[in-house]
Parts: sequence; structure tokens; C-alpha cells
Amino acid sequence: MKKVIFMGVLGLFLLGSCNSKSRDSHEGHNHETEEHNHEGHDHKHEGHDHEHEGHNHEHENHAGGSDEIILPPAKAQAAGVVVSTVEPGTFHQVIKTSGQVMAAQGDESVAVATVAGVVSFKGKVIEGMSVSKGTPLVILSSKNMADGDPVQKARIAYEVSKKEYQRMKALVGNKIVSEKEFAQAEQIYENARISYEAVAKNHSASGQAVVSPISGYVKNLLVKEGDYVSIGQPLVSVTQNRKLFLRADVSEKYYPYLNSIGSANFCTPYNNKVYTLKELGGRMLSYGKASGENGYYVPVTFEFDNKGDVIPGSFVEVFLLSSPMENVLSLPHSALTEEQGSFFVYLQLDEEGYKKQLVTLGADNGESVQILSGIKAGNRVVTQGAYQVKLASATNAIPAHSHEH
Repeated sequence: MKKVIFMGVLGLFLLGSCNSKSRDSHEGHNHETEEHNHEGHDHKHEGHDHEHEGHNHEHENHAGGSDEIILPPAKAQAAGVVVSTVEPGTFHQVIKTSGQVMAAQGDESVAVATVAGVVSFKGKVIEGMSVSKGTPLVILSSKNMADGDPVQKARIAYEVSKKEYQRMKALVGNKIVSEKEFAQAEQIYENARISYEAVAKNHSASGQAVVSPISGYVKNLLVKEGDYVSIGQPLVSVTQNRKLFLRADVSEKYYPYLNSIGSANFCTPYNNKVYTLKELGGRMLSYGKASGENGYYVPVTFEFDNKGDVIPGSFVEVFLLSSPMENVLSLPHSALTEEQGSFFVYLQLDEEGYKKQLVTLGADNGESVQILSGIKAGNRVVTQGAYQVKLASATNAIPAHSHEH
């Protein structure tokens, strides 16, 4: 009995000891696990922070290097990119205004009606067509009119006056007719002859032809088919277009500077091309000493050679060139790009690297612009193909940004 009780006590002791070890082992395992997990979590978290910092670092490097635009030389050449070295030079003060191109005096002529009649054009006569001197432009017909054919009437008057003149010429020597009567007959005859010869040389069965008085281009058709015209009425204006006038209307506030104006540039609305009077053989003729009656503008007039692509009568934008300025940095319009009212150029850093640069603009003469700040002498600037470099900067930025994220 005692043995049984002893064994029972021993079993309880062993069982308790086993439970105690089991609890100790379990608690130790939990502690180690918690400690390991905590440390592992902290380690991973620190690693994550480290990676995140590395990511930020790379992003900052990319942002710092985003100013440089990479465009390989082969692609730049294919895109028409041209780079020029900035050098200081002479630039003129500019007065910007509006004006009009006009035909020069003496280079225009008008074909007028030599007889009264109904208008019909000789072939296809249109504005702008080239004509030679003596080219028939209009036929004037007087058929079925109450006054009759003026050419036939002129011929009859000429023949009658001629006979009378010849008769008196034979009698004046014998004093049968007086000198006064003979002189009157001669006058009537000469007038009739001039009138008849003037209309007879261009007369045909269809009517009286009116020809171009000069060689040039048809500027305006002043009548239309079927109109009735009287003698002396303008029909067609013809211009030679060899010389043109440029008239600029300048505000009165610039009047003190007009005596220093030497030349001008102008830009046409139909092709946006800038013309330089210096290259067109232009010269300043005069400037007004008073403003016009209907405005507060003073006219300034230039004369220049027409190269064939300037339309007389067109309104243009004018850049009057005044006093020269020395050691000025300037760039052509093609070098500039605009973003939200600010202007930029692209500097070449090396063979394939470019940088976007903000600039401040000054005077504008239509061809080039004075640069007040942003560049310095010796800089290499993209003067043609600037927008191609701008597009390259956009294509360079997008893939790099996507790669980082």
C-alpha cells in the first residue's frame, strides 16, 4: 500500500516537473521568437528605410541632372539643329509700328477709253497677269448706238477736212482765199487727222481696242464686262512693280527720334517673311513734319526695289531702325521658345548635351532680338531647331521618371 502511494507521489512530482519544463521551454521559445521577430522587423524596417532613402537619393540625382538634355549628334543633324557662338555686335534701337506698301509714282499707268462704247475684254484679262506694252486689253463697241461709230465719224471728218485743206492750199497762192481762212482750214484738218489716226490704228470689225500703255502686271480692273464707258474713262490699271513705297505711320511720341531713322524692316501678313530694306536697295525718302488730319501719326516713307513677291497695297508690320547700339548680344527669332510668357534658349554644353536657359528680351527688329540677360559672349546657342531640342527634353524626361517609379 505504501509502495502504491509512493509511486503516486513520484508520478505527480515527475508530472509537475515535466509541466514546469514544458512551460519554461514554451516561454523561452516565445521570448526568443518575440525577440527574433522584433529584431527582424526592426532590421527589415531599417532596411526598408535605407532603401527608401536610396530611392530618394536617386530621385534627387535625377532631378539635379534633369537640366541636361541628351540629343545625339546624328539625331540633332537629322532634326536640323544648328548651334552658333554668341558674339556681341551692333544692334539698332527699334520703333515698332504698322504701315502699307504702295506702288511708286511713275511705275503705274492706266488704260483709258479712247472712244465711247460697251466694254468686252480681249481674251482672259485678270488681276496679276503679265502684259506687254501694246497688248489689247479691252474692246469697245459702238454698234447700234444713236451717235454712230466714232471711228467712221472720225474718218469722214478727216477726209472732208483734208479735201478742204488741199483746195485752199491751191488757192492761197493766187490770193483767192485769205491767209486766215487757209490757216483755219489747216487747223481743222490737222485736228481731224490726229483724231482719226488715234482711233484707226486699233480699230477692227468688232470695235475699238484699248491696249496696255506699259509693260507690267494688271493691278486693277476698273470696269466689268458689258459696262458702257465714255471717252477718257479709266479701264485697267497696270503696274511695273519695279519700285515700291513703304509708308510707316509713327506715333507722335517718337517724333524726336525720326531724324535718326536710317532704315527699316517689315513683315508681310501673307507669308510672315521679314524683309530688310538694306537688302532691297531701300532708302528713306522723307518723314512728315506734322501728323495727319485724321489721326495722331506721322508718316515715314521709304522707297525700295520690288523683287516680285511683295504685293502693293498690303498692310505690313514695320520695324524702324534708329540709333545703333554697340556690344549688344542678340539672337534670331528661331533661337527662342516661349512658355507661359517666358522665353528660353538652349545652350550646348558638349557634343550631345544641351541646357534650357531663361532669357530676358530687349528690342526686336523683326529678324533678331536683343538679349538683356541669360546668356553671355562665347555661349553656344541653338539658333535653328530649338523646338526639336525642346521635344527631346520631353522624351528624355518621361522614360526616366517612369523608371524611377
